[in-house]
Amino acid sequence: MADQKDVIQKVVEVLNDGHKGFMDFAQHIKDPQVKALFVRESQTRAEFAYELQNAAGLKRDEEGTSGGAIHRFWGDVKVKLGGGDHTLLETAEQGEDAAKEAYQKALAEDGISAVVRETLMKQQVHVLHSHDQIKALRDRNAA
Repeated sequence: MADQKDVIQKVVEVLNDGHKGFMDFAQHIKDPQVKALFVRESQTRAEFAYELQNAAGLKRDEEGTSGGAIHRFWGDVKVKLGGGDHTLLETAEQGEDAAKEAYQKALAEDGISAVVRETLMKQQVHVLHSHDQIKALRDRNAA
């Protein structure tokens, strides 16, 4: 059984990665609807991180993971090499896969309080919907 603080910290780091990633990718997306979606999702991820930290009684932390930083860097490289919206949607979907996995792992832990579990479950619904929406946009923008 993992410590609730450690479990939640991992989810918060992935949410912070998503916040930074969506905002970074929004700067490069050409489709105005996708750009707006990425800006909204960036804000939502920041709100989710804050909400989770409050539910778990943790101090505010806006750090992401080194893997997330590398993922964003790789997305930027792809854009500079001529990748368009499809490439960024593909990279964003990979980030959403990480978010889905973080929520699944956190919810599988036994030592999570009822308040934190409820917060995770509510947020997970949005994350799953966002993943599916980004995947559909990626498929629609297939080169």
